[in-house]
Amino acid sequence: MTIGYWAPLPPARTGVSDYAAALLEAMRRHAPVKVNAPGDIDLYQMGNNQLHRQIYARALAHPGVVILHDAVLQHFMLGSLTEAGYVAEFRYNYGEWSEETARRLWATRSRSASDPAFFRYPMLRRLAERSLAIIVHNPAAAAMVRNHSSTARVSIIRHLHIPQPPPAACDVSRLRAELGVPAHEFLLGVFGHLRESKRIASVLRAFRIAREVAPVRLLIAGDFVSADYARALEPLLATAGVIRRPHLTDAAFLLHAAATDACISLRYPSAGETSGITVVLMGLDKPVLLTDSPENDYPTDACIRVSAGLSEEEELTAQIIALAARSHQARRIGENAAAFIATEHDPNRAALTCLAILRACYDESSIPRPVAQA
Repeated sequence: MTIGYWAPLPPARTGVSDYAAALLEAMRRHAPVKVNAPGDIDLYQMGNNQLHRQIYARALAHPGVVILHDAVLQHFMLGSLTEAGYVAEFRYNYGEWSEETARRLWATRSRSASDPAFFRYPMLRRLAERSLAIIVHNPAAAAMVRNHSSTARVSIIRHLHIPQPPPAACDVSRLRAELGVPAHEFLLGVFGHLRESKRIASVLRAFRIAREVAPVRLLIAGDFVSADYARALEPLLATAGVIRRPHLTDAAFLLHAAATDACISLRYPSAGETSGITVVLMGLDKPVLLTDSPENDYPTDACIRVSAGLSEEEELTAQIIALAARSHQARRIGENAAAFIATEHDPNRAALTCLAILRACYDESSIPRPVAQA
């Protein structure tokens, strides 16, 4: 059985491409794989941006197994369909009576990145019904798929993690000095593509309050999703103790992450995704502050949970102050996180589970089999 492997791959600027490259390497140890070409059965990596437009179309035309990285495809649909096509697809998902809602969402689509209303309609029915199986990374995503198709074959495979050699301690110390962080100060980090759902404004406001009573600094590294969003945050970014860095190369990201004492990786509203950056940070022994949601199904002693909603900033402020005051507890949480990631997010484990699903679907489906040569 040869796998047809359909995915964006590096240097595409998307977390899906990094995941796809890592899984591809692991799968090739166990089975023949053809990249972006048909196989005996096809495996599609599907995200919610336009890099996946052709992959989505092919997954519908030639059904196979889909790894659904973002269980909300609402934003993908907004970016790939006309108004008429969007309304028709919305009706297909949610019934004829939903047309008014569809037109209202289309008319206000400029707010789709932060308005929770858009995240309530994942628009998964067509893909869930057509695919031989859907693979997701967490229970929240699995529930979203099943809500759109009661007959969908859904499996959970945790987001894989490729261990990286830690940067040298001398390089980490040198970077902290370059960033102007004294040894006694607690450095927090936020990394990745900086969009509204990462709650950057809440993080900055909580940090500003925490800094009044605790020796903390905040590193924010990454590019903002838009110039307008960056401008809106300029007053908060000017807060004393905030350090800004643009998008980092992989090596620079690992070094900057290693220099932090804890990281913040909030997501609300969520698209049912498991954050790849969060997995990497936890694998680096970092205590990570996460939004308390079904997407983040990690052990309670391996992360710090922050409620979404009205109490978000208050809880985040309290957690930052507590971490800075009890750095030994923070280190213990980071150690627990790394141990969990090493076991449960092992790439070989993910590859073998994925191959078992592909094999089962191939054996059970009516996919034409290659004719044996005489």
